[in-house]
Amino acid sequence: MKTTSQKVSVLEKIGYSLGDLAANLIFQTLMTFLAFFYTDVYRIPPATASAIIFAGGMLGAFFNPVMGIIADRTNTRWGKFRPWILWTAVPFGVIAILAFSTPNFSPGGKVAYALITYILLVIVYSANNLPYASLSGVLTGDMAERNSISSFRFVAVMVAQFIVQGLLLPLVLILGDGDKIKGFENTMTLFAVTGVIFFIITFLTTRERVIPNPQQKSSIKEDLGDLFKNKPWIAMLIITIFIFITLSLKGGMYVYYFENYLSEQHLADFLENIGFNGFIDGLNGVLVSMGLHGFTWPEDAPTSGFSLFNAGGIIMMIVGITVSKTLADRFGKRDVFGVSLFLSALCLLVFYFYAPHSIALVFISQLAHGFFYGIGTPLLWAMIADVADYSEWKNNRRATAIIFSAMIFGLKAGLSIGGALVAGILALYGYSEELATQSPEAINGIKLSLSVYPTLTFFIAVACLFFYEINKKKEVEIQEALMFRRTENLQ
Repeated sequence: MKTTSQKVSVLEKIGYSLGDLAANLIFQTLMTFLAFFYTDVYRIPPATASAIIFAGGMLGAFFNPVMGIIADRTNTRWGKFRPWILWTAVPFGVIAILAFSTPNFSPGGKVAYALITYILLVIVYSANNLPYASLSGVLTGDMAERNSISSFRFVAVMVAQFIVQGLLLPLVLILGDGDKIKGFENTMTLFAVTGVIFFIITFLTTRERVIPNPQQKSSIKEDLGDLFKNKPWIAMLIITIFIFITLSLKGGMYVYYFENYLSEQHLADFLENIGFNGFIDGLNGVLVSMGLHGFTWPEDAPTSGFSLFNAGGIIMMIVGITVSKTLADRFGKRDVFGVSLFLSALCLLVFYFYAPHSIALVFISQLAHGFFYGIGTPLLWAMIADVADYSEWKNNRRATAIIFSAMIFGLKAGLSIGGALVAGILALYGYSEELATQSPEAINGIKLSLSVYPTLTFFIAVACLFFYEINKKKEVEIQEALMFRRTENLQ
């Protein structure tokens, strides 16, 4: 194993982070709006939508180990992982547009179209995002630098999340002139074009520094055997699954919470009282005075409130990310991640107890949840990179992509299970997209799905951290041992 200088420039960190911004414009849309798009835009029944999301996502997830094996055995003059970001950029963008298009097929044709495009999207996502995630493990072997890269990366993720969760519904209405079908297609086209450009920038600005020794030889059987003897890897796989079940479940249910549970009149009053409506009016005035068109914003309170709710949470996540590296450097990634996850789960639990008119409490809880979850956000992927180092330290062989492939599998499995749960719970509790007012049972299902259920899944993830043995002391031990070993190999 050889390595060059471990320092990574700010320009390279920004270039690398743009790849996550690009991928998350699509990924966050899948996680937050796919069930809503299928049920309320493409008019697929909730139970059928649930089956599509689960089956398509799981089929795509099982492609990840295959992609990990391929990526680890890719050898080009650009490295192992960077080329895949370039090769998949355009296909990713094209398939994303297709997945959120609504051709006028028969009911059966709609189901087939949705399933095929979703499977293709999760497969090309794997072919793009697995090498991208693996790249973070070979940009540097310095764990402090890795924490810094993760912080840059997840600020970009939060920007994408802010755009999707805070602005997607307004963009859909604006770009579709009130037509959600046209609006989704135009918005996803905008996201796809932006994403392709950013993926190319990531390819051009990054460099692989941790390079396997040419003498290293390992079979697929040995790589897989190393995985299943790696306890931190098993722990991180389960943690990743439950985290993304949680994110997909609560994220996909928020829009139903705003449209069906919270009081529209109290939301409207809240937006007026905090000055949000005045801010939009002022922004319009400035734009018009500059000779530009006014800023069109949806007038209905649920859409405005939902967008502001998400935006506030994301801003607080960014604040949390800014203190993440400092805390992780001092206390270790594992302990900081566990505490942040536990506290963010408590902030979700209280949503169940709020009345429809408790708008201020809903927003305050979201801000607190965003801050605590933001602290742990960059640490998940940095910990997975540490698992790759742990495997190399234990086995004297490096297989970065196969380590990350399991985590992307966990992400896809969690996303698929959580997304399917959104539609499945809606069907179980009797939600109907045709009803103007949902039944009390359906409302209770919505409330449980963004409070009690995601709290339980977050707690399971926290419990799994007790089996993740790479604490602060172990981080230092592994880094020093690998640096010594790599220096020996260079001589």
